[in-house]
Amino acid sequence: MLWIMRFSGLFSAALVIIVLSPSLQSFPPAEAIRSSHLDAYLRFPSSDPPPHRFSFRKAPVFRNAADCAAADVDSGVCNPSLVHVAITLDFEYLRGSIAAVHSILKHSSCPESVFFHFLVSETDLESLIRSTFPELKLKVYFFDPEIVRTLISTSVRQALEQPLNYARNYLADLLEPCVRRVIYLDSDLVVVDDIAKLWMTKLGSKTIGAPEYCHANFTKYFTPAFWSDERFSGAFTGRKPCYFNTGVMVMDLERWRRVGYTEVIEKWMEIQKSDRIYELGSLPPFLLVFAGEVAPIEHRWNQHGLGGDNVRGSCRDLHPGPVSLLHWSGSGKPWFRLDSRRPCPLDTLWAPYDLYGH
Repeated sequence: MLWIMRFSGLFSAALVIIVLSPSLQSFPPAEAIRSSHLDAYLRFPSSDPPPHRFSFRKAPVFRNAADCAAADVDSGVCNPSLVHVAITLDFEYLRGSIAAVHSILKHSSCPESVFFHFLVSETDLESLIRSTFPELKLKVYFFDPEIVRTLISTSVRQALEQPLNYARNYLADLLEPCVRRVIYLDSDLVVVDDIAKLWMTKLGSKTIGAPEYCHANFTKYFTPAFWSDERFSGAFTGRKPCYFNTGVMVMDLERWRRVGYTEVIEKWMEIQKSDRIYELGSLPPFLLVFAGEVAPIEHRWNQHGLGGDNVRGSCRDLHPGPVSLLHWSGSGKPWFRLDSRRPCPLDTLWAPYDLYGH
């Protein structure tokens, strides 16, 4: 999007601080990480039920363009003309999730043909989503935290231990068998292009597609104990693994189910419990299973790292090139920085999609 590139250029002087930060081409592990100060800011006391702390404006109604397939409100989730998008919902990230949905609808040429699959581990969220998007095609799926609680190991950040972070591992089990493909998106992003373009990604013989970053130091995603033990490091034999961000993926659920990748990921999580082969959360098991076997997607579909690094959350600029999706992975989230009146320049690109408030 040319307008975003021009907008970014207007703030070049304000972004001098970036020179003091790590290279924009060498981000630290860039999962959607919830910072401890953000968790504290958004956590609700048990005496005050979370649903009453939120108020979202009703989104505009978005209609299909004339050349879209006819939108049949009664066709259900198995309609083959639908674009399927999966996003997690929780109270801490709800504001980001709603902004992400809003952005997808706003830039879609066929918004009535997008079906949203929301993964939750808490109650009372469906009514809030439906009141904000009254005509949205959606289904809410409960993800039981107990499924992964015993598999999750301690991490460098407590936020990475949240069970809902692992719900993406179970999409093939949670979604209907007729849903053969899905786009998985994190909650700290906005889409500024037609989601149908991402949906049409050719996966070939691969199970997932994602933008890859082969310049990143891949060895840092695993411990020295991992690399020194052939039982573990041998997993990459015959592959040329590259880092990819699991916050934006196109997933072939039919192939996933046939191979049984959920069980493969769980086995690596069990090994992590006993041998400590990585320090992060849900990312390393995906790297172990898929790195080097990923269908490439243009980098424009994950301009990640806008939340800064995993500690300071400092401001960053865009990667060079076109932009279709802006992703605030890292510790700084745009809604928190905007509310605290300490926004980064690019946070203002997230603000138009924010529906929070009366």
